[in-house]
Amino acid sequence: MSPKQYICPAETTPHIATILGFPSPCSTLPGLYERTCSEIVDLAGTLAPFEPVRLHVRPEIQAGAQQMVNERMNNNDSAPHKTQITLVPCSTNHCWVRDTGPVYVRGADDGKRYAIDFRFCEWGVKTDDDIYQSRVGEAGPESGDEWPVMGEEAMGENTAFAERVLELENQTSPHNPVQRIASPIRLEGGGIEIDGEGTFMATESSIVGGRRNPGMSRAEIETHLRQLLGVTHFIWFPGRAGLDITDCHVDAEARFVKPGVVVLSKPHRSVDQVYHDMYEEMREVLRTTKDAKGRTIEVHDIEDPDPASVGGNLRGEEKVPAAAYVNFYFANGVLVVPVFGDPVADAKAVRTLRDLVPEREIRTVSVNALPRTGGVLHCVTQQVM
Repeated sequence: MSPKQYICPAETTPHIATILGFPSPCSTLPGLYERTCSEIVDLAGTLAPFEPVRLHVRPEIQAGAQQMVNERMNNNDSAPHKTQITLVPCSTNHCWVRDTGPVYVRGADDGKRYAIDFRFCEWGVKTDDDIYQSRVGEAGPESGDEWPVMGEEAMGENTAFAERVLELENQTSPHNPVQRIASPIRLEGGGIEIDGEGTFMATESSIVGGRRNPGMSRAEIETHLRQLLGVTHFIWFPGRAGLDITDCHVDAEARFVKPGVVVLSKPHRSVDQVYHDMYEEMREVLRTTKDAKGRTIEVHDIEDPDPASVGGNLRGEEKVPAAAYVNFYFANGVLVVPVFGDPVADAKAVRTLRDLVPEREIRTVSVNALPRTGGVLHCVTQQVM
């Protein structure tokens, strides 16, 4: 008997809700913890007028999280949408729910709701990275510049997060159940980009080889992805293993705004040459390939902001902040775009995206802590379908 087939809808497909995760102190650079929490809550408030938001939070810090939500929503514009944000008690640590959470799909034969659990493995067992090691030494220019230790118990909670999300959803919404599918391959949601019409984009560095899928060839991985996600055409970029903790997730580099149209993150002129090399490689791949429908892919560059407008001086933060405008998020009727405090680049990125998706509202969320610790808006969201 052939394995059951699933189809992953495009992010632009209507959502039931958005999943967010309130960070735990053990997973965030202490000097940026409060600011990270504030940015997550601001994102929740920005999404609330458009769709329900499920903010997963550790029970022991739920009261503080609720207070932050109340403060964000208690004004004339936001107050009517306050009930759209539901705090969900859940043992969660990383705010990067795009990577730890489930990926919702539909059964190709029955149209029922399923969700793929890719069994998060700390981005390929990156337990020697700073975020898993308490660092000893002289304090930096700001306080809180050492990552806390994330122990085995917390990492186990991270791996179990997708399954727990689905258990909680089925408890609260038994009339519209979702069935969990355990994936035989390991990857993260930020590492895959899908147009909903059969085309898939990813970097090889973030999926093939390494400690995610050791000994498994790209062809074997493609076989599983065809079944799990319903994709028929693969666009692979080389990426760079070890350049960041994700090994260069595609959602910080190239995104579909609609089938046949891709926006590509263009590095700021001040960053190291490796980023420019990777950009040129991706542009060449997109120039020489077609999508699943045989279309030539239309590519639009969006230049990253000046890193100097984003970075701080905490020792443990990203040397190159993850400040990519293409790490946006589609919600119902809206495109939510990160802005970073570079007024020229911010305005140009918003203008480009407004021209590409005139049918949607554009809302922005100002971020600084998130890119300094590894991601932006797409990294901290996961659509429920």
